[in-house]
Amino acid sequence: MAWGRELTVLARQRQAIILEEARRNGAVRVSDLVAKLGVSDMTVRRDLDVLAGRGLVEKVYGGATSMMGKSTDEPGFEAKSVRQRAQKNAIAETAATLVRPGTAIGLSAGTTTWTLAHALDSIPGLTIVTNSIQVADVLRASGQADRTVVLTGGVRTPSDALVGPVAVHSLRTLHLDLVFLGVHGMSETAGFTTPNLTESETDRALVEAGRKLIVLADHTKWGVIGISTIADLDEADAVVSDSGLPESARDVLTERVGELMIAPVQGADDLPEESAC
Repeated sequence: MAWGRELTVLARQRQAIILEEARRNGAVRVSDLVAKLGVSDMTVRRDLDVLAGRGLVEKVYGGATSMMGKSTDEPGFEAKSVRQRAQKNAIAETAATLVRPGTAIGLSAGTTTWTLAHALDSIPGLTIVTNSIQVADVLRASGQADRTVVLTGGVRTPSDALVGPVAVHSLRTLHLDLVFLGVHGMSETAGFTTPNLTESETDRALVEAGRKLIVLADHTKWGVIGISTIADLDEADAVVSDSGLPESARDVLTERVGELMIAPVQGADDLPEESAC
């Protein structure tokens, strides 16, 4: 029995490693896993069968791809707003410390930047540019007389972003001190990505309007790759994430971005990770 339990633990450890590799790189190859894990081809294939059965990877010829989200999947705002809430609150509080009174900042669309909008109430004299209807609603509701809120025009996406030529044109005429960018995914190879091609163009225009780029991304975004890259990792002056970020991801980001900031998470009121994907 003890030997059987040991085999089970080892299998779970292998599968955890395989899953992390798939999420980080978007895909894994059987031959690479055999070399990395020091096990047989058949053992790796069995592990992939287990992960595929749980819906965590999709088996393809010679390996598997991550099921963290297809490159064009784009959940609606309400669906995303209930995911990793404690982490997003912590990230928002940390990001808000970077904002100085009287500055001009940009907030992209997304539930993490929406959370940040709530955390800006105590900072006076801000000019805030956003392409998010949800973010603009939060900022207007605060009722601060010394705050200016600029909402770009554009075509509305499932995540309540305004995108397209109108949004891009308006952003290219602006000059902002800081831009806070929420992302669908981030990886060593693809950088910061989105599942929406038109939103990617609009986000790039927002990034170019800012003197500094701050990316807000909880740990579940690592290894997720959307269809279009907004910016490379080394374009970020800072990335604000949470304590769940894997050590391997921290190593990459520490080397590639200007600064990696890990926000302390005070609670765990978000949904379990498996159901949040």
